[in-house]
Amino acid sequence: MDRDCELHLVGRLRRGDPEALEEIHEAFNARLFNFLARLSNRRDVAEDLLEETWLRLVQHSHRLRPDTRLGAWLFTVARNLHASHCRSRLIEDSHRADLIGLWPSCSCGPSPFEVAEASEAQQHVEAALAALPVAYREALLLTAVEGLRPSEAAEICGVTAEAMRQRLSRARALLARRLADTQAPGLAALREVTT
Repeated sequence: MDRDCELHLVGRLRRGDPEALEEIHEAFNARLFNFLARLSNRRDVAEDLLEETWLRLVQHSHRLRPDTRLGAWLFTVARNLHASHCRSRLIEDSHRADLIGLWPSCSCGPSPFEVAEASEAQQHVEAALAALPVAYREALLLTAVEGLRPSEAAEICGVTAEAMRQRLSRARALLARRLADTQAPGLAALREVTT
């Protein structure tokens, strides 16, 4: 989305134009879902967090600054919701007997479509990515998958640009090592992409 179009959409959104929300939803929904699904490693959690992200946009649309970068705003909200989810899971796990479930704890398996869609190489990459610490995983997801600049990813994660560059470097190295350990055929090309 070019910057002029984005600024126009923000202006329309601030005025309460429902069609602007639909256009933003169409532009970002799949990207946000993929980010949350890979970050949380759970489809059901990603769906809940995605819905909450859109609710936050609706609730706060009139308060957006005119120069808001929609992608950065949405990914920041999604990331913060995921962090809140993780904190609530820690609390729930430590007090399981005392709390009513804050988040579903069932382990839902992938759909038949997802199983059919996933190739062996993709499964290895996804497994290696999922095994990364969250800070490294989110850095790679924001830059490599979502195509954000490292400076934008740094802003979303609340770190300096230098800290994000270090995270990316470490994440790429760790991912490459984990992919090398799988010794799956055809992953050499994927390793080249991640470095």
